[in-house]
Amino acid sequence: MADQIPLYPVRSAAAAAANRKRAAYYSAAGPRPGADRHSSCCGWLINICRRKKELKARTVWLGCPEKCEEKHPRNSIKNQKYNVFTFIPGVLYEQFKFFLNLYFLVISCSQFVPALKIGYLYTYWAPLGFVLAVTMTREAIDEFRRFQRDKEVNSQLYSKLTVRGKVPVKSSDIQVGDLIIVEKNQRIPSDMVFLRTSEKAGSCFIRTDQLDGETDWKLKVAVSCTQRLPALGDLFSISAYVYAQKPQMDIHSFEGTFTREDTDPPIHESLSIENTLWASTIVASGTVIGVVIYTGKETRSVMNTSDPKNKVGLLDLELNRLTKALFLALVALSIVMVTLQGYVGPWYRNLFRFLLLFSYIIPISLRVNLDMGKAVYGWMMMKDENIPGTVVRTSTIPEELGRLVYLLTDKTGTLTKNEMIFKRLHLGTVSYGADMMDEIQSHVRDSCSQMQSQAGGNNTGSTPLRKAQSSAPKVRKSVSSRIHEAVKAIVLCHNVTPVYESRAGVTGETEFAEADQDFSDENRTYQASSPDEVALVQWTESVGLTLVSRDLTSMQLKTPSGQVLSFCILQLFPFTSESKRMGVIVRDESTAEITFYMKGADVAMSSIVQYNDWLEEECGNMAREGLRTLVVAKKALTEEQYQDFESRYTQAKLSMHDRSLKVAAVVESLEREMELLCLTGVEDQLQTDVRPTLEMLRNAGIKIWMLTGDKLETATCIAKSSHLVSRTQDIHIFRQVTSRGEAHLELNAFRRKHDCALVISGDSLEVCLKYYEHEFVELACQCPAVVCCRCSPTQKARIVTLLQQHTGRRTCAVGDGGNDVSMIQAADCGIGIEGKEGKQASLAADFSITQFRHIGRLLMVHGRNSYKRSAALGQFVMHRGLIISTMQAVFSSVFYFASVPLYQGFLMVGYATIYTMFPVFSLVLDQDVKPEMAMLYPELYKDLTKGRSLSFKTFLIWVLISIYQGGILMYGALVLFESEFVHVVAISFTALILTELLMVALTVRTWHWLMVVAEFLSLGCYVSSLAFLNEYFDVAFITTVTFLWKVSAITVVSCLPLYVLKYLRRKLSPPSYCKLAS
Repeated sequence: MADQIPLYPVRSAAAAAANRKRAAYYSAAGPRPGADRHSSCCGWLINICRRKKELKARTVWLGCPEKCEEKHPRNSIKNQKYNVFTFIPGVLYEQFKFFLNLYFLVISCSQFVPALKIGYLYTYWAPLGFVLAVTMTREAIDEFRRFQRDKEVNSQLYSKLTVRGKVPVKSSDIQVGDLIIVEKNQRIPSDMVFLRTSEKAGSCFIRTDQLDGETDWKLKVAVSCTQRLPALGDLFSISAYVYAQKPQMDIHSFEGTFTREDTDPPIHESLSIENTLWASTIVASGTVIGVVIYTGKETRSVMNTSDPKNKVGLLDLELNRLTKALFLALVALSIVMVTLQGYVGPWYRNLFRFLLLFSYIIPISLRVNLDMGKAVYGWMMMKDENIPGTVVRTSTIPEELGRLVYLLTDKTGTLTKNEMIFKRLHLGTVSYGADMMDEIQSHVRDSCSQMQSQAGGNNTGSTPLRKAQSSAPKVRKSVSSRIHEAVKAIVLCHNVTPVYESRAGVTGETEFAEADQDFSDENRTYQASSPDEVALVQWTESVGLTLVSRDLTSMQLKTPSGQVLSFCILQLFPFTSESKRMGVIVRDESTAEITFYMKGADVAMSSIVQYNDWLEEECGNMAREGLRTLVVAKKALTEEQYQDFESRYTQAKLSMHDRSLKVAAVVESLEREMELLCLTGVEDQLQTDVRPTLEMLRNAGIKIWMLTGDKLETATCIAKSSHLVSRTQDIHIFRQVTSRGEAHLELNAFRRKHDCALVISGDSLEVCLKYYEHEFVELACQCPAVVCCRCSPTQKARIVTLLQQHTGRRTCAVGDGGNDVSMIQAADCGIGIEGKEGKQASLAADFSITQFRHIGRLLMVHGRNSYKRSAALGQFVMHRGLIISTMQAVFSSVFYFASVPLYQGFLMVGYATIYTMFPVFSLVLDQDVKPEMAMLYPELYKDLTKGRSLSFKTFLIWVLISIYQGGILMYGALVLFESEFVHVVAISFTALILTELLMVALTVRTWHWLMVVAEFLSLGCYVSSLAFLNEYFDVAFITTVTFLWKVSAITVVSCLPLYVLKYLRRKLSPPSYCKLAS
């Protein structure tokens, strides 16, 4: 049992209870104190402030906000990071928490002390001021945009119902207890209990895509007590209240009661999830009236959204580490100088002066160059014609795109278009594909006309005929009648409602169109809680059998000849993730036949239907094609059978103990020996080029996890069809686990599997993370692909955080709906797709794209270039500082360890800016591989994740180069100078500028015309400025031939060996991209 996970002793009940309390308290109080952003004192203070508010259950009186016992939060949305008072301190803290910036602040402040002053104040304060000004401006613009977006949402107007009638109210002014009217297509402003609707059926549909990412419409039912009231104003003539549980994060459950007190006896109604309207969902049909129960940060949508964090790129953290190493070198060098000086006089002052003299070891221009480089990369991404519509919203982390190891993606709307298309109907002996639908249509037409003529011939005594038929021996049915039976079952067994838009265009008047029975095809739309249900009903319409109306008790179908068939709905058994099937019992009003229809997943239905030898094989075939399969079956019931079932079913529904188990047992008594009618295959269309994109990412060494709120079967199906799981790989479906022991056994079973994809549901994941977090993440990270289904928004974000903590690798989250925002904000790099589910994800993301396939180019080309360029740029800027510090060290040691600057005033400013700035910055145009090559060989991306372009090894190489060149330049100038010290400055500085320009040329891998321009422009600037630098240079000397040959000799000695080494390395040990390019 070496492969077993150790079972730890279960903690005592008291400890477990204490932990549960603590968890409940923290979920109420906000993020835990252990979270990253609370590691500081500020975070600790924030936690103390947040601690006082405890969430409680509440009693809400209808239309009486003043009766609320306690104060509830304002109903305003706030996505801003700062306010007017915290903006400047907040931005300064974010900047100076970086060692680099803090170091420069100290150095700049030291120049106010006369004894420590080395150069002009502007040489220190100008670069620092520029960096801070750029950062503050960028943050202020972002903050202002967030403020505008919040203001737009908070100032949306709604109608509030009062004793005096309707009054307009702003979204931010809505209070707990208000009665709010929400029109069709309006956003629901706060969490409400659904009291009334303009729809006759007493129910309405809402769109929840911004809450749970599912574009299917959800059916909500009004409280029957208030729906029955004759008029809207009667809501104020009754005395009623809602008792609601305390605010919590779970968007799929709710417990409460509705009580009307002014009747005898009082009316009590239990409230569940179907009576709620959560904030951020949209009303899809009719007008609704609700009573507000939760507002602001207590609403489900806000509780499921995590605070945005300031993202810092891995490259910035690596450079921060290198600057700390440079700082240690700087201190060591200064101590060595003071020691060699012999600690004479006020040595501590000399030590500080040396620290200032060598402060160029850490160049302030590093931040300026990198920030400007990031802005250029962002501009290049937005201008790339191959990925139109791309928007860079966070300009600080483009290099992250080149370092990703985990890509976590949503399913609906991200990998798929969420457009269902009916593809296949299989009857056992015959299969119909998409190109044979006209054949089905003719069969349905024939069968319907045949039945109509039969009904016309014997409309008297239809009941005896039915009895005779049922007792007659089974005769093999014709294909036409079998197809007709299958189509009829599909059009009757569902939860789809046809809706007719009123032509008058008056809002809320939809029911008049329905009342007129205007069943015209052009203004009919179907609404359902699942898009595949709609696809099935739309398909039956295309083959001739149309669903024309539906309410809670009846359904009407229209045949190809225009005849309307009516069916009475006796019972409806909705789909659940446990049962994996749904059923309906209907009575045909023309023949009084009672039929039980059922459809569901093959795993659930195979044991229910009569024995057959084709179902399992065909389901497998369809699944391999990436189709979502449903098995359809029926069973004819006699009146006696149904009456017996109904009495048992009603009794089970009234029991108070184990109600769900008893109800399921009664329904299962019907689900025996059902007649198998057909197998249907529906395709959820994938986004364009999803398969090649996922293949490319896999080849690039990126592990892909799919996190979806959808059902397990659907998620598995899409994982196969999108080739997220390759054809050769097995899939391990993690069983439902509820306890520690079950999780332990299942993890051990999974551990024995090799190279197989994992599919796990949100509930099981929660159990595993509770007891075996480390073991689970370790096993999951070894999988080639992972699919998590039924994930809540916070679970998605938690998975991202777990991967970051356990692997230390960079993560990227991709999504398109409001439910993906938490995941996008938690990831190191968030990509939002503008899709059918609105813009919420794309606005919260760091990068916004229009199609999933654009990710390939964004990572392989732009991610690669951004990382490689920033690494080269960062190291080169450091080299530029190191070389001049080396020269200063040589100069000081030759002149008796004097703490005197070698180059004064403008020479130092010019060196860091006008003389070398353009060529060094032109490295942002360099590329090692052509974009086409990077896309063709995604394997090249694997090298980037190892971080070899910027490491202590490459940094050390640059340090050695700087020491060599600085030493050569200084010693060469000292050896070759003749009479005056001014000549040393002139020779060494000119050679230094030429060396820097040549080193840029040595570093460049692919020349761009702007690089050439930058080189010559800088050289021109230096030569032309010599005429004005009389105080530093002897103009008579620098025009002589002697000066020219000395400068040339020193420059050749400093650069030629490096060119030779580079040539030999290219020949003997070329990098992988060179082999491809050749």
